Amino acid sequence: MRSAEDLGSSHGWRLQRGVLEDGRQVFAKTGAASDVFASEAAGLRWLGEAISVPEVVEVGPDRLVLSWVPEEPPTAGAADRFGADLARLHRAGAAGFGAPWPGFIADLPMDNSPAGDWPDFYATRRLLPFLRRARLPARDVALVERAVERLPEVSGPPEPPARIHGDLWSGNVLWSGGTGVLVDPAAHGGHRETDLAMLALFGLPYLDRVMRAYEEECPLAPGWRERVPLHQLHPLLVHVVLYGGSYRDALMNAVTRVLSL
Repeated sequence: MRSAEDLGSSHGWRLQRGVLEDGRQVFAKTGAASDVFASEAAGLRWLGEAISVPEVVEVGPDRLVLSWVPEEPPTAGAADRFGADLARLHRAGAAGFGAPWPGFIADLPMDNSPAGDWPDFYATRRLLPFLRRARLPARDVALVERAVERLPEVSGPPEPPARIHGDLWSGNVLWSGGTGVLVDPAAHGGHRETDLAMLALFGLPYLDRVMRAYEEECPLAPGWRERVPLHQLHPLLVHVVLYGGSYRDALMNAVTRVLSL
């Protein structure tokens, strides 16, 4: 790079804004060699077949370089466009539940191997592996396991695999070019309600407009609102693993709501 500006760090990675020799602005993430960057690059390219994402300029074991996304304030119109874009992304679909590349969320590995249906995938590839890492009290573990057992009966009508971002909290939506641009994916074939529940978990500007535009493009199955806590179980477990017991109450509240479905 011709020049670089330090942007701090995240999950042990160094973040930089740089300018290449040809004048292009880029975002660079560097750190210890692992499969994380190859996984993120594969996910971005896959999502980019259907929605706006940064271009993968370079990827290696210890770095990921992406085109720079110039941010702008969110607007109602951008939210409308983003909701429709997100619906089209999900409708682009996937070959199955899972992905052909290793999965990561933050720096935590996830099993992306295929499963026959979504309840099985969500239970065995997302919930139970992170429950084992979460170091929760035995009584909490038992309640989460009860919620997992209920997945086949509370997950709603079967749907084909959707092409999802997989870690779609508001910080991974950059407002640019009159829509939301997706970054930092944990992309895989999954359930589309998972992305929508993640947007609701930590809030998103104009979320009501995003949801309205989404449903105009691709209506959701009846009961989707009641299933939001079901789809929030995995990101809440991830936060317990990453940050400890401060997220325990939110997790167990979601578990209680799932058990009441």
